[in-house]
This record gives sequence, C-alpha cells and structure tokens, in this order.
Amino acid sequence: MRRSTTTGVVTTLLLSVLTTPGTALAEPAGNPLDPYLGQQLSWGECLFTQSPDARPAQCALVRVPRDWADPASGTDLQVSISRVPATGERTGVLLTNPGGPGGQGTSLAGALAALQPALNEQYDIIGMDPRGTGQEGGTTPQQLGLICSVPTSELTTRTDLDARDRSADSIAEHQKNPRAIAEACQSDALTPFITTWQTAHDMDLVRHLLGQEKLHYLGYSYGSWLGAKYASLFPENTGKVVLDSSVNWQGRLQAAFEDFPRIGQRQFEDVFLPWAVRQYPDLLGPTAERAAELWEQSRVYFRDNGVAPDTWDSLFVGMGSEFRFLLAGGFFAAAVREMNGVPEAAAASPEVRERTDAVSREVFGVPVADLTAARVGTALAEDHTKVAGTRLAVACGDQRTRPAAWYRALSETQGRRYPLFGWLYGLSEPCGFWSDAPRQHLPNLPAEIAGQVLVVQGEFDPQTGYESARSAVRAAPGVSLVAVDDAAFHGQYALEGNPCVDGAVNVFLLRNSRPGDITCPGTPLLGEDVVHPVDGPVRGQQTMSTAEVQPSSPLREAVRNRIVEANAR
Repeated sequence: MRRSTTTGVVTTLLLSVLTTPGTALAEPAGNPLDPYLGQQLSWGECLFTQSPDARPAQCALVRVPRDWADPASGTDLQVSISRVPATGERTGVLLTNPGGPGGQGTSLAGALAALQPALNEQYDIIGMDPRGTGQEGGTTPQQLGLICSVPTSELTTRTDLDARDRSADSIAEHQKNPRAIAEACQSDALTPFITTWQTAHDMDLVRHLLGQEKLHYLGYSYGSWLGAKYASLFPENTGKVVLDSSVNWQGRLQAAFEDFPRIGQRQFEDVFLPWAVRQYPDLLGPTAERAAELWEQSRVYFRDNGVAPDTWDSLFVGMGSEFRFLLAGGFFAAAVREMNGVPEAAAASPEVRERTDAVSREVFGVPVADLTAARVGTALAEDHTKVAGTRLAVACGDQRTRPAAWYRALSETQGRRYPLFGWLYGLSEPCGFWSDAPRQHLPNLPAEIAGQVLVVQGEFDPQTGYESARSAVRAAPGVSLVAVDDAAFHGQYALEGNPCVDGAVNVFLLRNSRPGDITCPGTPLLGEDVVHPVDGPVRGQQTMSTAEVQPSSPLREAVRNRIVEANAR
C-alpha cells in the first residue's frame, strides 16, 4: 500500500489523538483504521430506480467509523456510493454532490454522465449518499438515514400563521416548531457525527478504496462547502474542484441560509414578477409594480379563504428552477383569477401553458384552471413530526450557531427590507435553538491549492447568493470565478444548456487549463426567446438567444429539480 493513499486519514487520526487533552500515549494494538482501509468494494445493483435517460450505474456500500476522531468507538455506519465507469481513457475519478445538506447523490452520477458525455469519457463519475442521508431508493429504517422524531405535543396547532404579525403570541407560536425540531434532532445519538468534517473523511476513504492519488470533485450549493472543506482538510489528496452555486466556504455556512430573504426578494422583484407580467399581461397588468400590488391582494384573499400567509409566502421562496417558477407563476395567476372572478388564466407562451398545467397537476392534482384556495391549503399541509435531520445536524453542527434571540432580531431587520421571507426566516430557524457546540474545527482553503478550484455562480440565484460566491473567491486568491449574467436559477453546469458555462468547466476538468475569471451570458427564461437584462452585481455585455442553448430534456430538468429541492431552506 502506497503511503500517499492513506496519509490523509491516518494523519488526521494521529493528530486528533495527540491533541486531545488527557490522552495517554500507549503502544497501539493495531491501526484502528485497518478494517476500513482494507475493505473491498462490492459493486452491484443500486436501490434507486435509474432513469432510462441516465447512464447505468452500479452501487456499493462503504463501511465508515461513526466517529473519525475515535474510530474504535461506536457502531460503524454505511455510506452508499455509485460509479459510472469512464467510456474512454480514464484520467481519474470525479466525486459529485448535489448539496443540501442532506441531498442524496448516488443517482447524480449516471445523470451527469449522460448530460456531459465528454466528462464521462475521461472520468469515472462517482455519486455518494453522504452519512445521515441513508441510501437513495431505500425503504427500511436503516436505509432512511437520520430522521428526527418530533413530539406532536411540542408543535404549534395554528394553521393561520403570518410572520408579519409581530405580537408576542404570534412570535411564540412561530418559534414552537423550530425549537421542538432542534431539541428532537439533538436528542438523537447519531446527530453529533453527521457533520462536514466527518463526511470529508468518508470522502477520503472512498478515494483510497478507489485506488486514487487525487480526488476530483464537482459539488452544487452546500456541495461547494463540502468540497472546499475536503480540499482544506486533505489538500495533498485533492485534484480539480468545481464549486457550482457556491456558498461562502471561507466564512459561515449558516450565513447562506440567513441570506435567503435578501436574495429571494431580489429574484422575486427583479426577475420573477417581470417574467410573470410578460407571461400573463392581461391578468397581472402592464408592470411589475402592478403585479406586486395584486400579489399582496391575493395574499389577503387566500388568507381569508383558509391559506396561511406563511404558506402563501413559501411558494415564492427558493424558486431556483423552472419547475418552481412555473409553480409560483401558475399559482399566482390562479389566485388572481379566483380573487377577481376571471375565467381564464392561461400564459401567453404555449410552452409555459402546457408545462404549468403539468406542474399544477403534479403538486395540486388539477390543472391551473381548477386551482382554488381550498385545494392549495390542503395540498401544502406539512408534517413536522418526522424531519430529515442531516440538514440541521450539518448546518447547526459544523460551526457555533447564533441564539434564538439573535434570529428574532434578524427577522425584525430583514422583514422590513425583504418582506417576502424576511419576517418568517428569523422565527423559523432551528439553529437558533441548537445548544451543542461543534466537535471539530473546519479550516479554510490553503493558498497552495487555490489554483485547483473553479467557482461557477449565477447572478440571481435565489438559494446561494452571487455575493457569497464572490466573497469566497476574494478570500482565496487564485480561485477562478465563472459569473453567469442574468442567470435566475440554482445550479449552472450541465443544468442550463449554457455552452459558455459548460465549455468553461469542461476546459478546466478535461484539459490542463483554467478559464480564469470570466462572465458568461445567461440563458432565456422559459417561454422566451431572448434574455431580458436586469441590473445586478454582474456586469455582462453579451446576451444569448434560445437558438444558442442546448435543448432542454426531461433528465436535465429532473436533475435540476433534485438539486433545488435538496438545497431548499
């Protein structure tokens, strides 16, 4: 066994032992990592249903210690990985991550291989269901991952909550659910071991078991944090790294969630409402300002007809995909139609009309023309008694959190500036009630590998803000940024059909070259032939027509939707 393939996990283990106060050094009975480093991967059928449009993948289970800081303690965990072998002369393996925290990624490998065949020609593409997420497609309790059981008695029974109501009773009711969820997740014995630090060590074990000197990486959203922290912990084992739709991985992870109100309001006002007006001109009026007035009126109308204002608002937050745009647009149009007694609410574009009806049927069970407040209220009811815990374990456990009083004050500040989600976010964040301190420190990216990192970021992404990605790049000189002008959605590479973005990333991954800092034009929104430029932090000069964009496909849309939902607030 070559030393270079084990140095990361062994060095980290030794350092953790040598720096733990009160640890007495003794003659070791054997390397506690041997059972993990010596295991053989057994590839077989995956649990998830593979898309016929994706390239076939095989899956394997990797045994990992519950706690990499003390591998001999606790019951081992299992992590599922997938593999799509390179179709040509292989240059390495590329591990992918869809984000979250908590997104399952084993199906991502086959999808990306199909969407980017040139990438799969040179790389084995590896998917991974990170610890805590279970196994994609699994149904048994052991395959479902970390699920927090929340007592019903601790949850609010109110179904009419409006975060704009700043009364003491309203605030207390809003804080019941996040408090109960935080307490339930912290009471689970597995929670302290579901962190980025632990997952990064799992990734390095996967690298070793695949027999690779270097691990190349592509991660979306939270996956940018995970990839940057892997590179920070294991710089000597890190190859090329692409961080798409990036958080500020040189700062605080939780700041990315705290930024949702600002970036969501910007997308809503500057991109969504103008698009909605262009699609529903007879219904929403001639301007985005008029549409905003109708949106407020519809909010009140739906409140009076049994849909909680918080529920109404939630439909317009995190619109990082065409699916979410269509859902929000169709719902808004249907609301105005019902409120004003207008019989027709069809979009101007036939494509938008057809796809909006399909989305409405998927979510609400009926076409847009049959949507009512009563149906919406029933369809969007949430069950808070079973909560996927990985998002909270990582977001609240990676770094020390802010207290609930700080988040309440944040809601006062953000609510006035970003009313769409600002009032609610600060009252609904479970991390405000998280009391457990982080067990490990996550370092920042070392300067010597900055040249191996490429960041890709859309200008109006409503789930990871452009400014967060830019801040990370500025704090890590040598990292390159591909900025995408006027891009409205979450996830760029392989998901937009944008030849500029895909070309820049492929030059980086497939050749010994890097694009440097560049700006790519965004792609037109659904139902439109050209980009409608919007002023923002990216100063682009070029635009792109639909003729230049790679045609959409069900597989691409499905992958985009999975990434968006994995990274929802």
